[in-house]
Amino acid sequence: MQWIHLTVAIAFEIAVAIAAGKADGFTHKVWTAVTLISGGIATFFLSQALLSFDVGVGYALWTSLAGVGITLLGALIFGQRLTWRKGLGIAIIIAGVVGLQLSGGAA
Repeated sequence: MQWIHLTVAIAFEIAVAIAAGKADGFTHKVWTAVTLISGGIATFFLSQALLSFDVGVGYALWTSLAGVGITLLGALIFGQRLTWRKGLGIAIIIAGVVGLQLSGGAA
């Protein structure tokens, strides 16, 4: 169940990043509301996941996988450039996530 909670937390954290960009410095009320609500939901589900994950491992998984998701969506949906350096960074992050999981960071 902790992986479901973490996955939901990651999805909403990605939504936070997208909505925050659209909020334009919190000048657009609807996007600002989406940012804040998504952040609350992401934090709630992260807290549920952290009941089973070590805090450091769970938080590292949350932030790194959300970052990968945001980068990939930026390239796929928003036309942002995905260079080989970004690809290498994503590969390193994924290797780190695998390493954290293999270290036994979840109960």
